[in-house]
Parts: sequence; structure tokens; C-alpha cells
Amino acid sequence: MSEFPLHSAETAPEAARDTLAAVEADFGMLPNLERTMATAPALLKTYAFGWEVFAETSLSPIAQQVVYQTVNFENECTYCVPWHTLLCRHAGMAEADVHALRAGAALSDPKLEALRRFTQAVVRCQGKIAQADRDAFLAAGWSAQTALEVVLGIAIKVMSNYTNAMAGTPHDAAVAELAWTKPVIKPAP
Repeated sequence: MSEFPLHSAETAPEAARDTLAAVEADFGMLPNLERTMATAPALLKTYAFGWEVFAETSLSPIAQQVVYQTVNFENECTYCVPWHTLLCRHAGMAEADVHALRAGAALSDPKLEALRRFTQAVVRCQGKIAQADRDAFLAAGWSAQTALEVVLGIAIKVMSNYTNAMAGTPHDAAVAELAWTKPVIKPAP
């Protein structure tokens, strides 16, 4: 048995079974991330709850995906980027922006680009955001509320990104064709 098994409803600890059933009902399948998280029922429950609550924030579904995918990119989560590529498309994001997020590149919409840059800065500086980054974010039309909602999105992705890095979560067949590796970004001359 692996240190990080892929649980089913039958093999998961009792405390994780209801959450796994709810995830399977929502997704129509049981993703390997949740199957892995089931080893720690409290982690699985917190992740599932966080996912639901983030969907209730002031951020649109596309903006939520900008936050999620930016964190996935920064944390080099090869498991999550394919899933969020699919979720970006389901949210109605322009295909050019879906590709931009996978490449760590600028988005076509200036307000969403400000959100991407802010999220990136928060991740990179571990929340110790520079005043200039905060000012640029607010000047783009975002608010203090949104800034704190970005923190929630980052926290949710830290749970999944770190789980996948630690456990080596295998890809799901549903997103296998969207496999991703972080591109090498050359610094500007």
C-alpha cells in the first residue's frame, strides 16, 4: 500500500466517506486529489468546504479561475493546472486567456490581468504585498474585500497543490490530454 493511497468510498476512513460521496455527486466522478486527501478526512472536508465558499465570493467564475490557476502556476502543480484548464473553459474564459494562464503570461482583460498579477505577488511574497502592488490592484477596480478573497483562493490551492506535490497524485483520465509542465520563462533583458 502506498503512503498516499487513492481511496474509494469503500477504503476511505469513515470520516471521509460522506465528503467523497458529495464530491463524486458534484463532479460525476471522484478525482484522484480527493481520493488522496481522504487519508486525512479533516483536510478533505476543509478543502471541499473551502471550494464551496470560494464560489460564493464576489469574484465571478472566470475571476475565481484566474486566482486558482495563477496559484497553480506559481506552485508548479502539474495535477491542478490541467483540471483548471478545463474549469476555465467551463467558466467561459477566452481560449487565449486559458493558454496565457498556462504560460504565466498576461491576460487580455486589464482588470483580470491586475487580479492575476496581484495573486502572483501575494503568493511570491507570502502576503507581504508591496504598496505599489496593492495600489495597482485597487486602481484596476478591485477592492479590499477582493484582496482578502484572493487569500481564501490561495489557501484552497495551497491545500491541493501541496497535497499533490507531497503525494505525487496521478493525473485523472478526464484531463490527461491537458497535461502541463511549467514553462521556462526567460527574464527580460
